[in-house]
Amino acid sequence: MNKFKWATGFGAQVVYGLIIGLILGFMARSTGDDSSLRTALDEVGSTYVTLLKLLIPPLVVTAVVVSIANLRQVAGAAKLAVSTLIWFAITSFVSVVIAIVLGLVIKPGVNSGVDASAAQEPSSVGSWWGFLQSIVPQNFLGLGVKISESDGAVSGSLNFNVLQLLVIAIVFGVAAVKVGPKAEPFIEFSGSLLTIVQKVLWWVIRLAPIGTAALIGHAVAEYGWEALGSLGKFAIAIYIGLFLVIAVVYPVVLKIHGISPIDFFRRVWPVTSLGFFTRSSMGVMPVTERVVSRRLAVPDEYASFAVPLGATTKMDGCAAIYPAIAAIFVSQFYGVPLDFTDYLLIIFVSVIGSAATAGTTGATVMLTLTLSTLGLPLAGVGLLLAVEPIVDMGRTAVNVTGQAVVPLVVAKRAGIWDKDEWDASANADLSPADESDDESADAPAEKSESATLA
Repeated sequence: MNKFKWATGFGAQVVYGLIIGLILGFMARSTGDDSSLRTALDEVGSTYVTLLKLLIPPLVVTAVVVSIANLRQVAGAAKLAVSTLIWFAITSFVSVVIAIVLGLVIKPGVNSGVDASAAQEPSSVGSWWGFLQSIVPQNFLGLGVKISESDGAVSGSLNFNVLQLLVIAIVFGVAAVKVGPKAEPFIEFSGSLLTIVQKVLWWVIRLAPIGTAALIGHAVAEYGWEALGSLGKFAIAIYIGLFLVIAVVYPVVLKIHGISPIDFFRRVWPVTSLGFFTRSSMGVMPVTERVVSRRLAVPDEYASFAVPLGATTKMDGCAAIYPAIAAIFVSQFYGVPLDFTDYLLIIFVSVIGSAATAGTTGATVMLTLTLSTLGLPLAGVGLLLAVEPIVDMGRTAVNVTGQAVVPLVVAKRAGIWDKDEWDASANADLSPADESDDESADAPAEKSESATLA
C-alpha cells in the first residue's frame, strides 16, 4: 500500500483545489469585475455543479426503485423510514432552539445600521399549500420548464422537482414489488441503468478538485468579506449557530450511538467541503450517497432511499438556523416583539416546514414561510440579501453533513450497520469497484458497483 496515499488521494486533491482556488480568487479580485479569470472561474464552477445536477434524475429514480426492491430483504423497512423522519425532526428541533437562543443573546437586528431602503418583497414565497402541490408530480418525469425574458430575448430551461421524482420512484418501486415476477425485467433494467449512472457519476466526481478550485475562487472574487458591512453581527450569529450544530450537536448524536465523531468527519469530508463550495444540497447529493455507502458502511438498500429524502427535507442550516435567526433579526429591525407563542411557531415551522420548501428548495423560501407564519414583513427578506452568498456556504455544508449523519445513526440503531465494514472502509476510495487506477487499487475491498450509489 502506498504510504503516501493520504497526500495523493481524493480528499487531498480536493484540499489542493481549495488552496489553488483561494489563490486564483484573490488574483481575480485584484483584477476588477470584468477580468477573464473571474469569468473563467464562474463558468467552470457553474458547469461542474450542472454536471452533478444532470445525474440527479436518473440517479434518484433508479436508486430508489432498486432500493425498494432490495428492501424486501431488510426487515422493518417501514420502521426505518419512520425512524429516519424522527431523527430528521430531532436534530432540526435542537438546531432551531440553538438559533433562537443565539438570536435573543446576540440581537442581530438591534443597531444593525442596515438601510431600510434595502427592504424588498421576495420573488418567491414558501407556503404549506405549495408543499402539497409540490408532492403531486406534474408529469411522468417530474420535469418543468422555466421561461425567462432578458433584453427582449426569451429563453427557456428545463428543471426538475426532486420531491416529485422521489414520489414517482417510490410508487413505481412499490408497484414493481407488488407485480412480482413479471416486473423482474424492469427491476433488472433499473439496476443496469443505475450501474451506468454510477460509472458516469464517478467521472464527474473525479473533476471535484477542479470544480472546487473554480467555485471557491469565484466566491472569493465575487463576494469577499466586504459585503458583511452592517450585517456582520447577523452573519456571525448564523455561523456561530452553524458551528454549534456541526461541532457539538452532530458529534453528541454520534457519540451517544458509539460512533467516533472524528472518524465520521474524516470520512464525510468530501460531502461537507463540496456542500460549502457548491452551495447546493441537490448538486452534492450524488456524492453524499456514494460516501454514505462506501465510507459510512450504511446498507445500500436503505441509504439510497434516505439520502434523496434528506436532500429534499433535511436542512438544519437552511431550515432551522437561518430562518430562526433571520426572523428574530427582522422582528428586532422593525420593532415587532415576539412572544413565547411566536418562538414555538418558529420551532414548528423549522421542524416541519423544511418539507414545505422541498419543491422550491432555498433558504429564502423557507424564511418567507417563517415570516408569513409569524406575521412579520416579508420585505425584511431584502435586508439580508447582501450576505446571502456568504452565509449560504456554511448553511449548505451543515445541511449535507446532517444528511449523512441521520442515515448512519438510524442504520446503527436498527442493527443493520456493519462495524467490520466500517473498519475496513476507513480509507475507502469513492471509485467504482472495477476501476483499475492506482488509487482504487490501494483501496480496501468495496461493494460491487451494481449496488446503489448510497
